[in-house]
Amino acid sequence: MTGTEKVLLTVEGLTKAYPGVVANSNVSFRIMEGEVHSLLGENGAGKSTLVKMIYGLVRPDTGRMTLRGQVYEPSAPKAARAAGVAMVFQHFSLFEALNVAENVALGMENPPKQSELSQRIRQVSEAYGLPLDPARLVGDLSAGERQRVEIIRCLLQDPKLLIMDEPTSVLTPQEVEILFKTLRQLSAEGTAILYISHKLEEIRALCDEATVLRRGKVVDTCQPREKSARELAEMMVGETLTPPERSGKAPGPVALDVSGLSARSPNPFGTALQNIHLTVQRGEILGIAGVAGNGQDELLLALSGEIRTAKDAVKIDGKGVGDLGPNERRAVGLVSAPEERLGHAAAPDMSLTENALLSGAVRKELTSRGFIDWAKTRTFAAGIVKEFDVRTPGIGTAARALSGGNLQKFVIGRELSQDPSVIVVNQPTWGVDAAAAASIRQALIDRASGGAAVVVISQDLDELLEIADRFAALNGGRLSAPRPTQGLTVDEIGLMMGGAHGMEVAHVHP
Repeated sequence: MTGTEKVLLTVEGLTKAYPGVVANSNVSFRIMEGEVHSLLGENGAGKSTLVKMIYGLVRPDTGRMTLRGQVYEPSAPKAARAAGVAMVFQHFSLFEALNVAENVALGMENPPKQSELSQRIRQVSEAYGLPLDPARLVGDLSAGERQRVEIIRCLLQDPKLLIMDEPTSVLTPQEVEILFKTLRQLSAEGTAILYISHKLEEIRALCDEATVLRRGKVVDTCQPREKSARELAEMMVGETLTPPERSGKAPGPVALDVSGLSARSPNPFGTALQNIHLTVQRGEILGIAGVAGNGQDELLLALSGEIRTAKDAVKIDGKGVGDLGPNERRAVGLVSAPEERLGHAAAPDMSLTENALLSGAVRKELTSRGFIDWAKTRTFAAGIVKEFDVRTPGIGTAARALSGGNLQKFVIGRELSQDPSVIVVNQPTWGVDAAAAASIRQALIDRASGGAAVVVISQDLDELLEIADRFAALNGGRLSAPRPTQGLTVDEIGLMMGGAHGMEVAHVHP
């Protein structure tokens, strides 16, 4: 930033209300050409609604926007793209059975011939340090490579403003550095970037300016480099945050014993598990890292009972349960929360009360002689909402109506409220703001301190370093030997995730 930049986008008094909630209230800010601008805020603060209005997915009730001095009122994403606004979403919209060039073509209004498009993809990807083979099947790409497809698709539009929503949640530390180098190059060339992330150290490293939202309103602005991560978090939540506290108790006996676990993936583009060994003691948290697509989903499915294996491949308190399904495993004390919250962890159109019943029926005894005890179920759901600070109009609200972070708090809270002896969670704080992430981590620590054995599968390395007693990494469906977390560096972890440290690197398709 040189001080001679021109204003690219001006947002003035944007307001958007839905039944029962004001998502944005009189929001105003501006983005300069070539600026990397962050939107900071808790889950439900209004970030998603705001960028949807900028990208033409949502129409504001009141307020106005200008882009390069001209009135900007995108009626749809197509109009936003035509005006020079592009967006990389948190959830990729790619077809696994198509190749890179075919996926890119689907996002273009008038795609050129495949040969010409492939050449442009190669040129742009090489120019921005994001090499891609246009002919590769997307189903064979790593999560980081899939993100490159989304970014290249945007860059082919020559955008003036690039919106990025949680772009590093699926990347190794080394891949994050490559992405940041690309974003800095775009910024230097005059492209503005609107960046949303809950990883505050990234915000400090990358962003020039930040606009802080709280409950739909702009409450502050700052230059992130001049603030600590804790200060940024406290600006977002409006209160002082305390780091998670450990009890210091010695671990107890082994509660979860996995030996020689191998399993095919139910997903044709998934990763087979190969000879997994791990033990987790009561009172202990085992952290498992890995770049997306290396067997995390399959490991959770095998531990939860959604994939069945040899009986003694999975033992809980010495009892073989590998051949049991999810409800039978819940009965003996294992609860789980998968990465995909909407559709897997929660039924989108069911209420929070009904979703509480789905996994809580066994351990919370919410049914009797085939009949549902709705009063007891509502009490269970209300308790989750209260303890885990789930922001919702009520327990009758449909799961899909909650923000991603609030639904995550509900899903994790539902499992942790069942007095489990073994807890397995995948991406417990994915897309969750700093305050909510801290409370979820503290809840996991508290359950471990209370005698549960906890497995946390996460791509958030800071999270694992903060809460895990031991650490392992998945690569190509193989698990490294767990190591004590204390003393591990992020670089060492990144190498382990990439298959180094003696781990055999293999990606096996069933």
